[in-house]
Amino acid sequence: MAEVAGVDGRPVTVQRAGRIEDGGCRHLLVWRAGPGWRMVSSGVLGGGLGERHWVLNAQVRAGYGRLDPDAHLAELAAAQGLVGPGVGLMTAAEVDACSWAEDGGVTAVVTTGIGVPTWAAAESDVPSTPSDAAYVPGTINVLAVVPAAVSDAGLVNLLATATEAKVQALLEAGYDCSGTPSDAVCVAVRTPVAGAPVEPFGGPRSYWGARLARAVRAAVFEGAVRDRERRAEWDGPPVHPATVPGCELADVLSGCGAVRCWEAGAGR
Repeated sequence: MAEVAGVDGRPVTVQRAGRIEDGGCRHLLVWRAGPGWRMVSSGVLGGGLGERHWVLNAQVRAGYGRLDPDAHLAELAAAQGLVGPGVGLMTAAEVDACSWAEDGGVTAVVTTGIGVPTWAAAESDVPSTPSDAAYVPGTINVLAVVPAAVSDAGLVNLLATATEAKVQALLEAGYDCSGTPSDAVCVAVRTPVAGAPVEPFGGPRSYWGARLARAVRAAVFEGAVRDRERRAEWDGPPVHPATVPGCELADVLSGCGAVRCWEAGAGR
């Protein structure tokens, strides 16, 4: 199985950008994957299974109410110069505080907001919002990148494995939940080369599934712990009225991903 490495040995470089929306600068994360990738995703834009060239994870305001999130994400993608098919995710959580982990060539990038924790098989269809929490936005968005060609069945299995690893991490971080009602997952694998073998499996004990599970678990665990710490200390990220140079970051996985834009020059 051939592994495909990118910058610093990673097959993924995630950029951060800002745009003015709803009275403030909102940030987004972009992976410009390019051709040669197949993805399976539950995202509102580009969901399903097929060739995808990019992944965009956009932060929106708390109480986001647009009824056409797919069109909104397409607008944001176009503004970033993204072309071709891609995946669009949304969250009201702070994307500046993304967490990531690597394991054996697999990279997992996670944005974590656990404002409305819930169990998938809850007794009520309507999740309850904590009455004592002033800052409740939350979605856990997971992007996992596997630098190998995988069959359709194996790719779907990787999606299930990523979800299982997310739940394991939440329990280990002390949360009594399986996630939030709006969580999304995207798993990317390489496009098969004609005549070359593909990996048929993606379960947690398979070659790539095990690596993906460990990477997702580590990234979600870190994100969950940091999200709890943020909510204990403050009532949400400060909103600055204009985009500043600190909003742009060429690679959030370079060791500077935890630096918020205001710490890099935007100010509170």
